[in-house]
Amino acid sequence: MSTAIVTGQPVPGSSLENDLRSLGFDVRVAADAAETRTLLAAAPAGRRVALVDARFVGHPHALRLGLTDPRFPLAAVPGAVTAQPEARQALTRALDRETATAGGGAAPAKPSAGDADSLADRVVTTLDADDAGVHRPELGSLVAAVPADPQARNEARQAVAAVDDEAVRLRSAVKSRDGFFTTFFISPYSRYIARWCARRGLTPNQVTTASLLTALIAAGCAATGTRAGFVAAGVLLIASFVLDCTDGQLARYALKYSTLGAWLDATFDRAKEYAYYAGLALGAARGGDDVWALALGAMILQTCRHVVDFSFNEANHDATANTSPTAALSDKLDSVGWTVWVRRMIVLPIGERWAMIAVLTAVTTPRITFYVLLAGCAFAATYTTAGRVLRSVTRKARRTDRAAQALADLADNGPLASYVARATRVRLGAPLLVALAGTAVLAVSLFSGPAWAPVAGAAVYAVTAGQALYRPLKGALDWLLPPLFRAAEYGTVLVLAAHADVNGALPAAFGLVAAVAYHHYDTVYRIRGNAGAPPAWLVRAIGGQEGRTLLVTVLAAVLTASQFKAALTVLAVAVAVLVLVESIRFWVSAGAPAVHDEGEPA
Repeated sequence: MSTAIVTGQPVPGSSLENDLRSLGFDVRVAADAAETRTLLAAAPAGRRVALVDARFVGHPHALRLGLTDPRFPLAAVPGAVTAQPEARQALTRALDRETATAGGGAAPAKPSAGDADSLADRVVTTLDADDAGVHRPELGSLVAAVPADPQARNEARQAVAAVDDEAVRLRSAVKSRDGFFTTFFISPYSRYIARWCARRGLTPNQVTTASLLTALIAAGCAATGTRAGFVAAGVLLIASFVLDCTDGQLARYALKYSTLGAWLDATFDRAKEYAYYAGLALGAARGGDDVWALALGAMILQTCRHVVDFSFNEANHDATANTSPTAALSDKLDSVGWTVWVRRMIVLPIGERWAMIAVLTAVTTPRITFYVLLAGCAFAATYTTAGRVLRSVTRKARRTDRAAQALADLADNGPLASYVARATRVRLGAPLLVALAGTAVLAVSLFSGPAWAPVAGAAVYAVTAGQALYRPLKGALDWLLPPLFRAAEYGTVLVLAAHADVNGALPAAFGLVAAVAYHHYDTVYRIRGNAGAPPAWLVRAIGGQEGRTLLVTVLAAVLTASQFKAALTVLAVAVAVLVLVESIRFWVSAGAPAVHDEGEPA
C-alpha cells in the first residue's frame, strides 16, 4: 500500500480520491502545506508517498504513469509528485523549503497559463533546482492539469472525455519499435492477452515462466523426432513467443516492472531458443541424423551476434562528438516507410527468426532448419557488423573510461591473460590487430595434424589476449574484441568436440558453451544496469575465456575421445553451477539494478 496526500480542498464531483484508491493508494487529505508536512512525516517509512493537488483533472492512466512506475525514485505529472522510500528525504526537504517559503510570505512560483498554483508543482520545481532527477513520463494525448478556474476545469474535463484512456493504455503497452512479425502478427492481439492477465492479477514473471515452460515443451516435442512432434513443436514455439511478447506488454500495461522480471525475461529468451536447438538435435538423432554440430554452430553464431550488438552499443552510447556520415544515412533511410521494415527484417530479429524456425520445423527436417537458420543469421551478422564497422571508422568519437571498462569486462579475460597484461614489457601492437593475430594462430592450430598443436595455439592466443588489454579499449574498432574472443573460445570447443568423433562429445560441448554463454549474457545485463562485471573471484574460478580455451585444448590432447567427452561434461556442469548460483544470488538481492530492455535484440 502507498500513501497519497491530497492537498487543498476537494472539488465537488471529482473522482480523484477514487482514482488514487484504484491505483493502490491510501488517501489522506491535507488543507495546507503545513498539514501536508505532518501527514508526510506520519506516513510509514517503507511506503511510496505522493502529493496530489485536490483540483487535479486528468486521466487515471496519467496518474498511473506519474505515480506508480517502480523504476523511478522520483516522478511527477502536472499537479502530482511521488517519491519511493529511497527518495523520501529529498521530497521532504523540498516540501520543508516550500512550507518555510509560504510561512515567510514569499510569492510562490508563477503557474503556467491556465493552471492554478499547485503545491505539488512547486515541490517539483524545488526538486529540479536540487538536481534530484524527477522523471516525467510522456503523456501524449492523456490529460493531467490543475485548472485555475471553473472554465479551465470544464475545458480540461472535456479534453479528458475526448480521449479513450483505456485505448491509450493498450497502445502504450506495445513497444514503440519492434520487428515486422511482432508488430503485425503478434502485438495486435497479444496486448489484449496482457490486459486479460492484468485483470486476473497475473504478474509478468508468471507469464515469463509460462513462456519458458511452453518453449521447453516445444523442445521436448521436437526431440521426439516424429512429424507430429515437429508440427507440435512449431506451434508451441510460436505460442511461447506470443507469451514472451505478452509479459513485456503486461509489465507496461500494469507498470509492474521488477529487477527480477527483467533478468528472467532477458535470460529466458536465450534459454528457450538454445533449448529448442537441443531439442531439434535430439529429434534428428532419433531419425539417424547427427546435427549437433549445426545446433552448436547456430548457438555460437547467435551469441556472437548479440555480443557484437552489446559491445558496439556499450562503446558508443556515451561517446562524445559521436557523429558519422554512415549513421546519418541510416537515420535518413529510417525516415522512409518501407525501408524501415526491410532493414528490421533482414537482421532477422527474434520474431522473424522464431517464426522461420517454427515453420521450417513443422514442414522440413532439423538439418534443413539449421542450414537455413545458419545462412540467415550469417547474412544478418555480416550486414550488421559491416554497417557498424563502417560507422566506427567514419565517426569522430571520443570514448569514455566507462565504455573502455565495459569492453574490458565483456572481454572476460581471466588470471592468465591478466598476468600477461601486467608482466609483459614488450607491447606487440594495436589491441585488435594483436587479438586477430592470436585468433588466427589458434584457428590454424586447431586444424593442424599434431595433437599438441592446438595447445601451442591456445597458449599463443592467451598471451595475445593479455596483450590486447594492456591499455584502455578506446580505439575505433576495439569493440570487436569481445565478439572475437567469444568466437575463438566457442569455436575451439566446437572444433575439438567434432574432432573427437565420439558419440556424446558434441552434446557435451553444447552444454559447456551454453553455460559459458550464460555467464557472458549475465555480464552484459549487469553492465547495462551500471553494476559492473561479475565478481573477480567468479571470473578467476571459471578461468576466464583464455584459460578455458587453453584448458579445453590440453584436455583434448591428453585424454582419449571418451575421456574428453566426460571432461567436457564435468566442465560444463562445474561452470553452470558456479555462474548460476552467483547470478541468482545477485539478481534476487535488494541491490540488483533494474534493467528494462525496450529494444529487441537480434
